Amino acid sequence: MAGLLALSASAAVADEFKLISNQHIACSRGFSPGKLNTATCRSYAYLFNARTSDYFRCQVSMSVTRDNKEIINVQTDGGCVKKPRVFETDSNYSFDAMETEPPNTNAFFGPGGYAMWASDNTTQKVRGCIIINPGLGPDINRCLDMTFDQGQ
Repeated sequence: MAGLLALSASAAVADEFKLISNQHIACSRGFSPGKLNTATCRSYAYLFNARTSDYFRCQVSMSVTRDNKEIINVQTDGGCVKKPRVFETDSNYSFDAMETEPPNTNAFFGPGGYAMWASDNTTQKVRGCIIINPGLGPDINRCLDMTFDQGQ
């Protein structure tokens, strides 16, 4: 009986992973000598631990190289990188994230970044974070706990 109680207690605190996808794909095209062109597409998703608020940022990419007549090469790559937890304590959390647009003439930072939101499902607690790569040094990560204006 004691073994059964220990099993149910450990099952109650089991990690719960949720896949969060921002439904965004970005593609770029490049031209090479000899009339070859290469298109590279990337998409990101996040795997979120709803108990601990740890998360992984995952990327998948595919490059297709072709000439005027045929596909010459297809390459795929990807993986997930663990990021620090959003909240310091375990609870029951929700999460969402979105990627910034790729660099353009208006971008002052490097290869873009992402924003993410997490909330505690057991209390009124929301944290928003923006993570960017400034092009110089490591990513800059800033989070802010939301305040709630009760209004009149």
